[in-house]
Amino acid sequence: MPEQKSPKSAGFRMPAEWAPHLRTWMMWPTREGFWPDMEETRRNYAAVAHAIREFEPLTMLVRPEDAVAAKSLLGSDIEILTSPIDDSWARDAGPCFLTNGKGGRAGVSFGFNAWGGKYQPFDGDDAAAGAILNAADVPIFHTGLIAEGGGVSVDGEGTILTTDSCFPNANRNPGWSRDRIEQELKAMLGGDKVIWLPGNVEETETDGHVDGIATFVAPGVALIEAEGPADHDWHSINVANITAMEGQTDAKGRTITLVQIPDAASAVSDDPRFCRSYVNSYICNGGVVMPEYGIREDGLVRETFEELFPGRRVSQVPIPAIAIGGGGIHCITQQEPAA
Repeated sequence: MPEQKSPKSAGFRMPAEWAPHLRTWMMWPTREGFWPDMEETRRNYAAVAHAIREFEPLTMLVRPEDAVAAKSLLGSDIEILTSPIDDSWARDAGPCFLTNGKGGRAGVSFGFNAWGGKYQPFDGDDAAAGAILNAADVPIFHTGLIAEGGGVSVDGEGTILTTDSCFPNANRNPGWSRDRIEQELKAMLGGDKVIWLPGNVEETETDGHVDGIATFVAPGVALIEAEGPADHDWHSINVANITAMEGQTDAKGRTITLVQIPDAASAVSDDPRFCRSYVNSYICNGGVVMPEYGIREDGLVRETFEELFPGRRVSQVPIPAIAIGGGGIHCITQQEPAA
């Protein structure tokens, strides 16, 4: 039997997030005992979904037993697809969609083990990528690499950004060298160059996903968390990531311009998981959906986003009951590109 072609060898690659979308996918909160106030978290998810729905269609994966209650919050303009999911992080459990520039679409289903086996069960989430790709009616490429969508950022032109603290972690891919992981990411996402940042070993929910640290926002331009004051808990970590990114060139040979933004350090929460990253925002058709924490930095970062995305409307959504789970708006969304 001939060996299956990789997406790259078949002419596919993952488009940039700012490329046109067909829709956004999300997953409804389900894991009992994880969320301090499940109903408030679900209301926050619904608020994010409605903000995105102003720009493009949205489909929510929902457990069959939650469908009626979810519909009451989501309304008639958000589509529901029932699936036996375990959790609610579509960026990570969902697929990475691909296009070939000729009208063809496909998707990659990475292995998913709940960020290194941190939560049980996770078999329903491991099957979520396939459920989404089957619903989208596109071919599926499978890989033995354990990876999450939040662990990569792509520019759609061959450059992949990721972190040393995540996929090479023994809780994901024991026995895989960094070089083997790099080659697999290139093959699955259609990449030509992988840029490795140190990541964040102190962020123990995801082991330092790149989408809370840095992300591409345009060809040759990346958004990255600023180093912050010297007494910031992650000051040295932020400095290390900035240093690793400075002077980098993308797959096209362009020196990458870095735009630094603060995190929401003054946002109040006693939960150590609380996500304070503005980098963790979502680009959709004609818009950017970003978190609102009720602090001064909300307006400062909004102004930066308005300068970076002059053709898009910036929408801010309060997400305290999502951030307390260790993630943000980018973590709970996954784009399906138009062909």
